[in-house]
Amino acid sequence: MSAQQATSAKAAGGESSAVLEVSGLIKRYGDFTAVNAISFQISAGEIFGLLGPNGAGKTTTISVIATLLKAGGGSVSVSGHNARDDSMAVRKLIGLVPQDIGLYLRFSAWANLEFFGNLYGLWGRPLRQRIEEVLEIVGLTGSAKKPIVTKFSGGMKRRLNLAAGLLHKPRLLLLDEPTVGVDPQSRNRIFENITSLAKDDGTAILYTTHYVEEAEALCDRVAIIDGGEIVVCDEVPKLLAQMPGVAFTVELAEESVAFEASVAKQPGVSEITRVDGNGYRVVAEDQEQGLAALLATAREHQVTLAGLDIAKPNLEQLFLRLTGKALRD
Repeated sequence: MSAQQATSAKAAGGESSAVLEVSGLIKRYGDFTAVNAISFQISAGEIFGLLGPNGAGKTTTISVIATLLKAGGGSVSVSGHNARDDSMAVRKLIGLVPQDIGLYLRFSAWANLEFFGNLYGLWGRPLRQRIEEVLEIVGLTGSAKKPIVTKFSGGMKRRLNLAAGLLHKPRLLLLDEPTVGVDPQSRNRIFENITSLAKDDGTAILYTTHYVEEAEALCDRVAIIDGGEIVVCDEVPKLLAQMPGVAFTVELAEESVAFEASVAKQPGVSEITRVDGNGYRVVAEDQEQGLAALLATAREHQVTLAGLDIAKPNLEQLFLRLTGKALRD
């Protein structure tokens, strides 16, 4: 079974256990296909990562799921409600935290949350109680009634953005690059919030990012997307297991035409590719063989190694291997 087939499989008895089901989703802008027949599903309590570079189709996918855009083909279902035919029911079930800050900067944090709560049909004491809860979740209780959000740091605005998406206790939370431009403390707080929402509250979470560290640290499963297509999709450990051996990044002090060909012939070396300047990425079966190959070749051709880095397999290396380009090209 392929990765995409696996993600759209049904639970026992023929019923789907997924909160979100995306099947064959297509979105075109004229002759340009932004999303090309992608399929995946997300279960309750699962953090699902959509990992890819800018322009890969991540935001378009989230916009279709959130009913902000209409699909050109395929289907989106949230808890059994079709996004095309029953958009109002879908909107009640999802919380959207967009890539751009979606706040009224001349309002206080509290006034922002009152406004968004009203849009969700929340009023009076239940709304006030829920505002207090979400402010506590994101660590902004002490800043709730400061005059204007304009004075907030980037990280505080991101956390308030998240609070607004949580007001109505959504079954599905859509997070589009939620940590762009935030400080480390706010980033860690956001990570803690996301993990708690999934594991403690059972919220299904779709998390888009181009940061491999985030995808590896947070997500139960990851779909790598490029050019509007899902290249591979699986649990993070299984994706990392696809990377052979150990990867080395080596920088030569001077250019050597023969270096690449000689390293490729060394025992245990499975791959060598040129990177920036006089740099190379080398994959070997194990660390000892890789180091021996590099040192032997450097001695043979009398070149100096100006830099050497040994990296454990990660999703960025997998993306490079599958697509031939870096995540942040």
